[in-house]
Amino acid sequence: MRARDLAVPFPTISLGSTALEAARLLAGYNLPGLIVVDDAGRPVTVLPGTQVLRLVIPAYTREDPTLARMIDEPSADVFLRGVEGRTVADLLPKEHPEPPVVEPQATVLEVAAVMAQKRSPLVAVAARGEPMMGGITLDALLDRMLAA
Repeated sequence: MRARDLAVPFPTISLGSTALEAARLLAGYNLPGLIVVDDAGRPVTVLPGTQVLRLVIPAYTREDPTLARMIDEPSADVFLRGVEGRTVADLLPKEHPEPPVVEPQATVLEVAAVMAQKRSPLVAVAARGEPMMGGITLDALLDRMLAA
């Protein structure tokens, strides 16, 4: 089986999209992350859901999670409002590494190797320099590997 056979249509987001749109897309589709694409639909990077989460929670709770206990539940529920006005570009490091992308003819083992190397819960499937044809999640990859 090749990457093109495992790839499914996958929601994407652009660098200019809002962080709130990213959070809604993650939650609405129960995704492990989002594939960020340029204006031509080519993968730029993968935005793991944890990066969105990092922006949502106050920095002091990331540094010391026990401080989160000091926040009452009603106040904790409004942290997502703190991302208003922020974009996907704000969630990414200034220099994002090469995206986890595999060629359509990549084998299952190649897909797994890229996921492991990039520490990414998903990969984009695209021919070099071409728009993305789909994505493969870790869950889908493991399902395929365990079925073999």
